[in-house]
Amino acid sequence: MQRNASTLHPILLVHGLFGFDRIGPFELFHDIKQTLRSAGARVFIPHLSATHTNEARGDQLLAQIERVLEGTGADKVNLIGHSQGALAARYAAAIAPQIVASVTSVSGPNHGSELADFLRKALTPGQLPEQVADTVATLFADFLSLLSGDRHLPQNAIAALNALTTEGVSAFNEKYPQGLPKTWGGKGSDRVNGVRYYSWSGTLQGNLLDEGLNALDPLNGCSRAFARYFTIEAEQNDGMVGRFSSHLGKVIRSDYPLDHLDSISQTVGRVRKDIDPIDLYVQHAERLRKAGL
Repeated sequence: MQRNASTLHPILLVHGLFGFDRIGPFELFHDIKQTLRSAGARVFIPHLSATHTNEARGDQLLAQIERVLEGTGADKVNLIGHSQGALAARYAAAIAPQIVASVTSVSGPNHGSELADFLRKALTPGQLPEQVADTVATLFADFLSLLSGDRHLPQNAIAALNALTTEGVSAFNEKYPQGLPKTWGGKGSDRVNGVRYYSWSGTLQGNLLDEGLNALDPLNGCSRAFARYFTIEAEQNDGMVGRFSSHLGKVIRSDYPLDHLDSISQTVGRVRKDIDPIDLYVQHAERLRKAGL
């Protein structure tokens, strides 16, 4: 059956930390973008700094929203942000709600990441380990920018890390609380200043042996290794973001059997039998269309 994802407003897929649009033939959102377009959606991938603060990336996003509006003649856009991309999307909607129809957080650290907290504590501010980590991460981000053609974008790895900690996101949330739940693990307002808010995310489930052939995916192995650094949401995380930390607006579901990178269909194994992450985006575009967005 032909799917209909022809939303009223264009969709922007916003990448998170160390993200990009394209490196050579490889596109971060390739399968998602192509499937949405095949179902009738207008889809764009904004170019944001691979590492920087939520506000800096949000300002970059706002500039590119304006370009999309100029190019398409639309008056608003639907923002779907993965990981830190959700925070950039939230910032854009808070600053300019008149040009944003909806914000959807996919595995977004809307209350911070316990993994970021661990890394921040492991790096003593101003000391050699932090400086080395900053240099290595910034060089890596610059390398990604060079390969993807985004050499003009600034990078700041330590600022990005600080922006993803529980403390950093808490400060961000005080300024931009739209769509946040009032209680831990709850749902937030699904409409604020005319902008609709949605979220979904996944969790690691069972053990590595339960993954079947997907256990051969090294990205899933990394996620499971990172999950050991979670304490508050020790059994409820995707390896990088806690389940309840991801909640924003109307929570579609926060326990899909997906690790953090599965949620953008970046898995080497690509052998998941119980869920199709790409279909989640098509379902959501259909949801947006039915809501007149």
